[in-house]
Amino acid sequence: MLLCIDCGNTNTVFSIWDGADFIATWRMETNHKRTADEYFVWLTGLMRLQGVDAEISEVIVSSTVPRVVFNLRVLANRYFNCRPLVVGKPECALPVDPRVDPGTTVGPDRLVNAVAGFERHGGDLIVVDFGTATTFDVVARDGAYIGGVIAPGVNLSLEALHAAAAALPHVDVTMPEKAIGTNTVACIQSGVFWGYIGLVEGIVRQIRLERDRPMKVIATGGLAELFSQGFDLFDSIDYDLTMHGLRLINDYNKDHRA
Repeated sequence: MLLCIDCGNTNTVFSIWDGADFIATWRMETNHKRTADEYFVWLTGLMRLQGVDAEISEVIVSSTVPRVVFNLRVLANRYFNCRPLVVGKPECALPVDPRVDPGTTVGPDRLVNAVAGFERHGGDLIVVDFGTATTFDVVARDGAYIGGVIAPGVNLSLEALHAAAAALPHVDVTMPEKAIGTNTVACIQSGVFWGYIGLVEGIVRQIRLERDRPMKVIATGGLAELFSQGFDLFDSIDYDLTMHGLRLINDYNKDHRA
């Protein structure tokens, strides 16, 4: 079976693919100090608790945190007796190469989302990913990643606001009842919520103008649903987009090597 690992700046997600479905998914805090042994004990403990009987023979990794990749490689080598495929490394082929400025390193998560988005939704696509950063990935008609936009993530913005202004509390992100807040918490929530609605609308509009063609918009990430409430921002929300992309890239490389 295939173990897909998506390591982001905040959380790392592990999913097991049995050839037909993802049979289990777990999430942990990203920590570059965590050893391969700790990963294995944590993972097998959860598998045992949930009754997941899986013999892992393949591992693919996408990581925006380079320092964790070494121990994830050791995990695959030592405990699953396989060499992991790492997205973004020369040995990991993509169905269509990205078309960006020479020398540019594209985040592995963005490449994975482009592959999955194209397979599920076709080309001329904008993938909005609400993670630690809010990213906009543009996928061409042929499935190539051709660039995008990086903006501060919602929670990152809230933390920065709280850290820089001592009198302002840390608040949860939610859709406010009205734009004009009548207390400090409501004012912050309104600023964040309506600010990001405007950010998404404005960036999508500008991308469509530059591409001069219809562009579908797909959202993913934990806060995607929050910003879709009552708004026509997205054509659809695809929560497992990244894991789907990892599986596709793994399959492509198996076929490519054959």
